[in-house]
Amino acid sequence: MNFSTKLAILCLAAPTALLANVQNFSAEDEALYLKRYAAMQAAAKVGGGLPSYDPLEPVAGAKAQPLRRRAQPGVSAAALENAKAYAASRNSSAFMVWRDGAIEAEAYFGGADAKTLIVSKSLAKPVTAMIIGRAIAQGHIKSLDQPVADFVTEWKGDPSRSKILVRHLLDMRSGLLPQADGKGPEDVLHRAYLHPRHDEIIIRDYPLTHEPGTRYEYANATSEMVAPLIERATGKRYGVYLSEALLKPIGAPGGSIWINRPGGTAHSGCCLLLPTESWLRMGILLAQDGIWNGKRLLPKNYVTAMRTPTQQNPHSGLGVYVAGKYVEWRGPLNPEIPIGRTRHGEPYADKDIYLFDGNGNQVVYISPATRMVILRTGERPPNALPWDNTALPNTLIRGLKRPPVLVPQTR
Repeated sequence: MNFSTKLAILCLAAPTALLANVQNFSAEDEALYLKRYAAMQAAAKVGGGLPSYDPLEPVAGAKAQPLRRRAQPGVSAAALENAKAYAASRNSSAFMVWRDGAIEAEAYFGGADAKTLIVSKSLAKPVTAMIIGRAIAQGHIKSLDQPVADFVTEWKGDPSRSKILVRHLLDMRSGLLPQADGKGPEDVLHRAYLHPRHDEIIIRDYPLTHEPGTRYEYANATSEMVAPLIERATGKRYGVYLSEALLKPIGAPGGSIWINRPGGTAHSGCCLLLPTESWLRMGILLAQDGIWNGKRLLPKNYVTAMRTPTQQNPHSGLGVYVAGKYVEWRGPLNPEIPIGRTRHGEPYADKDIYLFDGNGNQVVYISPATRMVILRTGERPPNALPWDNTALPNTLIRGLKRPPVLVPQTR
C-alpha cells in the first residue's frame, strides 16, 4: 500500500484527522499563519519554498582559532579539482574537504563566501541528534530510551503518544503523520510548519498514524518536537542551548534560527542558518567520535548509535543517513515510497560512510575509514546535471595518495 493510499484511508476513516483545532488561537495568530501560507503558496508556483523566515533569533557562536589548513593535501590535485568542478557545475554555494585534522580544499561559488549563512533546510535534523546527545551528556535527559512524555507532559495520559521515546524523534519512528503535500490552509501539515504556535499544534493536534517504534516515516513534525523537548529538559531556549552546548564548544561560528513568533519556540527540524564552517565542524565532531580538543562532548558510543540503522529503514540512523546495502535510488521517505529519491550511481567506496543530507542535495559526508569530511551546500542542481550522492566522496576517496584498505559497500 503506497503513501497516498494510506493517507486517503486515514482521511476517509477520520475526516477531521488533518484539521487542526483553531478555537484556542487568537485572530492575530491566525492572520500571521495565513500570511505565511499565502507566501509559501506563491513561492511554490515558481518551484520555491518559503522565501524568508520571520522572525529570526540570533544564535551565538564562538570566536575560536581557525581550522588548520594542510599545505600538501593528501588527496591528489586531480581528484580535488574534479570534485570541485562537480560541485561548481551543480548550483553549489560551497565545497569543503577536511581530512585527518586539517582542511584540504575550500571553495565558494555564486557570490557566497565563508561568512554566508547557509539555509540549512534538513541539515538541521542531524543537529537535533547532536543536541540530544549533549543533553544526555550533561544529565538533562537520561537516555535515548526515555519517554518524551517525561518532558512533554501533555502526552502522559495518551496511551500511544506516551510510548514515543527520545530516540524516535531522531530516527523517524515516532508514529506521527508522515510528511506530504498539505491540501489547504486548514491542513495540519501546513499549520505544523507555518503557524506561530506550531509546537502547540504538533503536541495537541498532530495525528498519530502508527504505533511508536514500529514504522519509519519521515516527518518534519517529528524533528520539530526536539525544540520543545530540549527547552523543557534544560530550561533554556533552543537557540541558547544550541549555542552553549554545541557551537561554542566546537569553535563554530553562529548565525540565526527561525522562531514561530517573538519569544516563541524555535524550529528544530529546519530553518537554522549558519556559516559553512559550522556545518563542517559538526561533521568533524562526529568523525572524532564526539570528542573535540580532547574533551568528550557526546556520550561514549553515541556516534555509533547515530550511524546505526533501524530495522524499519536500513539507510537511516539518528538524524543521519548511512551507506547500508547498495540501492541505486533512495531518499528520506519510507523505503516503500517511490518519490523524493536521490541517485547513487555506484556503491560508496567506504561502506561505513554516513551523511547529513538536506533538501537541495546539501550534504556533509563522514568517512570513518579515511577520516574525511566532505561538504557541499547550495541549491538543487539543474535538471541537465542531476545529482549523484556517491560522486563527491568516491572521487575523493579514490584520489587519496595513500589510500587505506577499503571494503566497498555491498551491492
